[in-house]
Amino acid sequence: MANTYVFGHKSPDTDSITSSIVMANLEHELGNEEAISCRLGNLNKETEYVLNYFNVEAPKLIENLEDGSDVILVDHNSPAESIDNLENLNIKKVVDHHKIALETSYPLFYRAEAVGCTETVLFKLYEENDCFISKEIASLMLSAIISDTLLLKSPTTTDDDIRAVEELSKIAEIDYESYGLEMLKAGTDLSDFSIDEILNLDAKQIDFKDVKSIVNQVNTASIPDVLEMKDELEEGINKIIEKENLDIFILLITDIVNSNSEILVLGERADLVEKAYNVKLENNLALLEGVVSRKKQVVPIMTENA
Repeated sequence: MANTYVFGHKSPDTDSITSSIVMANLEHELGNEEAISCRLGNLNKETEYVLNYFNVEAPKLIENLEDGSDVILVDHNSPAESIDNLENLNIKKVVDHHKIALETSYPLFYRAEAVGCTETVLFKLYEENDCFISKEIASLMLSAIISDTLLLKSPTTTDDDIRAVEELSKIAEIDYESYGLEMLKAGTDLSDFSIDEILNLDAKQIDFKDVKSIVNQVNTASIPDVLEMKDELEEGINKIIEKENLDIFILLITDIVNSNSEILVLGERADLVEKAYNVKLENNLALLEGVVSRKKQVVPIMTENA
């Protein structure tokens, strides 16, 4: 029987990595022993912390697959965020929590819900299929939901996410609040990263109507520490704008402690940020109070005002 490759998006985050592991395990529980957990990029520090904390091996790194290979997509469905030859692969399933950007010429299992994290959807699938959730799997699910919802403080958080965290923390036997804060802090240390790495840590091309853009988000416990690199960040952003022919590049610097974001914006259409949030950019910066979610508080607002 042929392998089924399970992977999340490029520039993977904790949800993307853990979902590939958890989904592959679910496939095994459902009888597909050939499911293999994979990843399309390097681990970030938060994800490294999670895998090391629970002594879990990272998914296999892949760069390409043979045409016709069976795949399962988790935490994404957009071809722009996926493996390069996705159009030539056989997509068996998709489990996600983002807007639909995928078109196929054939039917497939597709489960996407408006929740804070893909792992919340997977938690439901385990329940619905009466599949066993081990302590390890529960710990990975829990970590991803904490990550994507910023300890249930993000506006993307739903009642389903809260219920999943409550149930999974019992199985994992973890005080999710204390563990979650340490996990989030572990992911904010940027000292070992180059400017290029920071600008690609969680960068996503998200065009606002006809405005070509990249929105990158980094979490921190201290916005001033990140802004010490402002000149270098701007130089790197301008190179990306020129290379990718962008109209705007947005760097969302999110304070995980106070639930605010400083936004660093460059490009010919930087005025869209001022219009969308009724703020004035000063030295390319503006404080967006209460804004922590790119998906819910940036993309739809920017699209509406483009």
